[in-house]
Amino acid sequence: MSFGRPLMLVALAVVPLLVAAWYTLEARRADQAAAFSRPALTPNLVAARPGRRRIVPLVILMVALTLLLVGAARPRATVSVPRKEATIVLGVDVSRSMTATDVRPSRLAAARNAATAFLTKVPKEYSIAVIGFGTRAFVAVPPTTDRVLAQDALTTLAPSEGTAIGDAVALAVKLGKRQHTSDGHRPPTSMLLISDGARDGGQTPPLLAARRARAAGIPVSTVLVGTPNGVVENKLVGGYTEQIRVPPSPGTLQQIAKLSGGDFFRASTATALTNVYKKLSTRVGHKTQSREITDAFAAGGALLLLLGGGLSALWFRRLVP
Repeated sequence: MSFGRPLMLVALAVVPLLVAAWYTLEARRADQAAAFSRPALTPNLVAARPGRRRIVPLVILMVALTLLLVGAARPRATVSVPRKEATIVLGVDVSRSMTATDVRPSRLAAARNAATAFLTKVPKEYSIAVIGFGTRAFVAVPPTTDRVLAQDALTTLAPSEGTAIGDAVALAVKLGKRQHTSDGHRPPTSMLLISDGARDGGQTPPLLAARRARAAGIPVSTVLVGTPNGVVENKLVGGYTEQIRVPPSPGTLQQIAKLSGGDFFRASTATALTNVYKKLSTRVGHKTQSREITDAFAAGGALLLLLGGGLSALWFRRLVP
């Protein structure tokens, strides 16, 4: 929490002074009462002693005063607020290793299914683009608010060769820079990239693309899909079948996320992959913003003033205990 007028907090020193003054007056009042009466006669004059109840209104009033003084210092807090417009680029690896079935029904199918579920989680005002990348990166659908088009684009992604991760990130940066709102501003853009391995081909080095993304203000969150037991089959001449182990390789994806300002996730099952997208939908759907919360302190202080004054008037027939 920060304050627009921090010097106003010095006024909080008056609170303990007021409490000390109250105790001084109470002690003086007791001495004056003792001078005109005998303790044995007190039960005949007073039906019941207020006891600790006398302190309750004072505590409430002092808390109220504290809230009002803090409010006068114009406190500010960082809060999470919904974004009205944004562009999200979904980058899906379509390399041959994504056909491995260690993630059911396959890595690529699980990625498509989770991405489809993700589309239902983000606000409808958001533009969604879909990029596939294998030997090269290509735009399956440009940024659009039409969820049907985005879903159809995901469905059309087919296995290919290579893993041009850097080209996919560079292409996402280009798409993000082209977007503009009705008032001419560029909406916040982020990329969600799902893959199972390191770079294999492509023209743009992944780390260079990640730095460009960071410079453009486009964080790239990466999701590593697959398990160490992943295997793909390759048909050979003569009817033989070759099995190739394709364990996921996290290094490149971790570096891309770190350099671009995004997050890195692991997803070894279809359920875990879906949960990752749920987390990401919550993050991209909100932004942190510094807001003044003076009204909250003022309202709380006013309510406590009414409560403390009301209790004092009810119990002691006066506003101040």
